Amino acid sequence: MREELFPPDLPFRMAVPIEVRFRDMDAMGHVNNAVYFTYFEQARLHYIRQLAGLPPPLEPFGMIVAEAMCQYRAPITMGMPIQVWIRVAEVRQRSFVFLYKIERCDSGQVMALGRSVQVAYDYAQGVPVPIPEPWRERFLQFEAGDT
Repeated sequence: MREELFPPDLPFRMAVPIEVRFRDMDAMGHVNNAVYFTYFEQARLHYIRQLAGLPPPLEPFGMIVAEAMCQYRAPITMGMPIQVWIRVAEVRQRSFVFLYKIERCDSGQVMALGRSVQVAYDYAQGVPVPIPEPWRERFLQFEAGDT
């Protein structure tokens, strides 16, 4: 029996539509397993941009991906309408955790689940840094439904 990555009833407040491209396909006619991480990345960028643009606007901060994983549930094929649901599940001192759910838009079928850990990072110094407090607050407010 497969262990659940996160509770099935966990609420997600943001979905990002994804267009499956021909270049995403492999020789077997479905989306290549590595491309799922690109879909997660698209959702991360959208999430960060959306939260940064809410009033008051937030200054960007550097981050690196420290860990990423995916549980594949069903193959994604060309032309399939999909979206990536994304949420911040945990905010730590220097890192935070994103959870992802890729689902079919037409049926709600879960195609994949994912998780990644991002570390706040100072690229000039080459070291992890604490998550900026305004971002910590924005993550928690958004996920609580306060924005």
